[in-house]
Amino acid sequence: MEKQIKHAIQDQYPNDVAYCYGCGRLNDDGHHFRTGWEGDQTVTYFKPEAEHTAIPGFVYGGLIASLIDCHGTGSASLALHRKNGHEPLDDVTPPRFVTASLEVKYLKPTPIEATLKAVGTIEEIHPKKFKVIIEVFADDVQCASGEVIAAVMPEGFGK
Repeated sequence: MEKQIKHAIQDQYPNDVAYCYGCGRLNDDGHHFRTGWEGDQTVTYFKPEAEHTAIPGFVYGGLIASLIDCHGTGSASLALHRKNGHEPLDDVTPPRFVTASLEVKYLKPTPIEATLKAVGTIEEIHPKKFKVIIEVFADDVQCASGEVIAAVMPEGFGK
């Protein structure tokens, strides 16, 4: 059985900001990344499919970047939501973040047959910005790392 997040922060995003190709639950064609807590770190699990192939047997790097990006903003949302006294199951709308910067380092080729696990460590750098350091594992082998600076989504963003 594949590991998955039972209570993801993305489940609580308001409908008008739940269409992200990476993590939007309302995007029928998206990846549906789901981010939750495991202790003091955040995790997202994802099983690549054949359409995520770069070359036979290996994952396309853009998928890895998308995973790091969405895991970073989801992690920041979890962190600020918890700081405000809430958890994903609470009936309180969590803050939504956007990516201010994204850094991706590809460390090893990522096998397509492995379940990916993104693990985030969060550092608050400003009341409205968080830095998330992310490690991506294929099974137990680290294949990528990244850093996301996530900023609280401004009121009326995209409207």
